[in-house]
Amino acid sequence: MSLKKIRVLIVDDSATMRKLIRTAISADPRIDVVAEASDAREARDAVNLHAPDVMTLDIEMPNMSGLEFLERLMRHRPMPVVMISTLTRQGSAAAVEALALGAVECIEKPRYGNAQDTFEKLIEAICVAANARVKDAAVTPHVARVQSGQTYQKICLIGGSTGAVDAIERILSRFPADCPPTMITQHMPAPFLASFAARLDPIVKPHVTLAENGRPLRAGEVVLAPGGDFHLELGPEGTPVTRLLQSPPVSGHRPSVDVMFRSALSHAPRVVAAILTGMGRDGADGLTALRDAGAVTLGQSKDSCVVFGMPRVAGEMGGVSEWVDLEDMGDRILALAATAPRSAAHGG
Repeated sequence: MSLKKIRVLIVDDSATMRKLIRTAISADPRIDVVAEASDAREARDAVNLHAPDVMTLDIEMPNMSGLEFLERLMRHRPMPVVMISTLTRQGSAAAVEALALGAVECIEKPRYGNAQDTFEKLIEAICVAANARVKDAAVTPHVARVQSGQTYQKICLIGGSTGAVDAIERILSRFPADCPPTMITQHMPAPFLASFAARLDPIVKPHVTLAENGRPLRAGEVVLAPGGDFHLELGPEGTPVTRLLQSPPVSGHRPSVDVMFRSALSHAPRVVAAILTGMGRDGADGLTALRDAGAVTLGQSKDSCVVFGMPRVAGEMGGVSEWVDLEDMGDRILALAATAPRSAAHGG
């Protein structure tokens, strides 16, 4: 019995690009291109007529931009979308905005010499998107909180991948300006991470920035792994300090969530660690080690994940002490960070 193919709608204003994408992805036996569209209006009609499983969507289009169409689509008819971006300096910011709006992935448009690699990534992204849980991004508005006056006792570590851009934004929207010291490792290319930090800083209360080597980790600050050649680590005993480690990928990724989690083992009793939506198993080993060492460990619930991969593996390994829906994750992290360290229960 043949497997059900993934029904794909290609949306791009360039007929040449649509043909390139169709030819490349149709070669995969798992994919069936059911329609093409050159603008938002044609795309809307094609969605209604063909009910595709996944849409590929260009960011730059005439009449209505891909971002504006994506926002409307996710409000009225949420479905898995893979964005196609040129990844210029401006485009990387647009790509991060698309991910925050609910796109499952953003792939660079093919250039001379890299088309094969690009289309392989696009096919993989389409297959991931076909199994993603996509929900209306407008259901729960982001609610910025004021200064809490709370003295937080713990450090927060957050790791995520596919679908976690929106998740991180929602979590940080609950954080006050004097939030606990927070480190985040998110799987994205370095230009995306820089754009992500720049996007977050003005829309949430804490100060959000890319991590720097040797900088003290302070209350009211959220630091993101800068990616590229570096993993993000928490320095050993004493005053928490961020460190950038230049080394090969771990668990298939750089930055790696496992590297960040494992680096915090000496601080475990005063750590709250959360693993968010994402494909694969990065972070599962590190989260389990942190729980064993006395940290409080949270996993994003299956129903609230776009891709229940990383949290699922962590849970199967016994690394998750508590499952939390995304809508409650920010407040739960804050509540746990306000509790006293568990050093007495895990000393010696």
